[in-house]
Amino acid sequence: MRGIRAARGTGTGEPGLFGPGSVTWALHGDPVMWIGGVRALYLQALHPAAIRGVMVNSDFRKDAWGRLLRTASFVGTLTYGTTEAAEAAGARVRKIHRLLGVDDPGLLLWVHCAEIDSYLHVVRRSGIPLTDAQADRYVDEQRVAARLVGLDPDRVPGTADGLRCYFDGVRPELAAGEDARVVDDFLRAPPVPRALVPAREAVWRRVAALAYDTLPPYAHALYGRPAPPPDTVTRRLTATANLLRCLPDELRWRLPPRHILRAMERLGEDTRPAPYSLRARAAILDRPGREGHGHGANGGDSTRWRTPG
Repeated sequence: MRGIRAARGTGTGEPGLFGPGSVTWALHGDPVMWIGGVRALYLQALHPAAIRGVMVNSDFRKDAWGRLLRTASFVGTLTYGTTEAAEAAGARVRKIHRLLGVDDPGLLLWVHCAEIDSYLHVVRRSGIPLTDAQADRYVDEQRVAARLVGLDPDRVPGTADGLRCYFDGVRPELAAGEDARVVDDFLRAPPVPRALVPAREAVWRRVAALAYDTLPPYAHALYGRPAPPPDTVTRRLTATANLLRCLPDELRWRLPPRHILRAMERLGEDTRPAPYSLRARAAILDRPGREGHGHGANGGDSTRWRTPG
């Protein structure tokens, strides 16, 4: 754990937009977020106008890996960077949106909601003990991120139920058109150097398949590929997440580039992100004895997954 021990810090640095006490800070350091990110791409591609804007204004086919890494770095900067760094990153994104003409609020809202819904759904379903109150707090915190990409936070869902209602309303607009098929083909078999083909088959295909399987049933219907039974998907996701969590933190946290390690250097080692520390905070946010097994946000599907005990 050399990388962690080196990140002592003084604890006097600027905490950034969210800070160590936020649900966002605790969740975004978990490796299952990468599966959530892939799920978000699958979901975002089902809005024909949104994905058309991506295809027309970016070289997705040739630079899909770069796009994925830039998105991950942006999320890392917003979560763990200083306020100045986060605001600057947001300004760059808004400028690009304006220059490319992809700053329509309706499309930006779809991209935002699909992303936040995917993160929330995957972390909860993978076993992180998140109460309903903490889930609502997370969705509310992410309205800060919505502002940075050019949205009015007051027009962005601030609760898990708000997300569910949003997806109920937008669902008739969704379809798996030609552009969605391009995204699907890429995610199932992205181009890699010949030497990395075995790793793609052994690792990436399983991650992408798992991300796809966690989509809501209507998304499976639109893509035309069924998923295993929900309980099977949940077991596979939990097992995969637990395996990823066995990787050393100092290795995992180098991607996106050292955002978490730099935050700990700035703020002190006791600010280390720990999703399972949320269990201790549950009594503060929820009523005593409440198990929190109500409705969750998962792309408009009202199924809520119990935390494996």
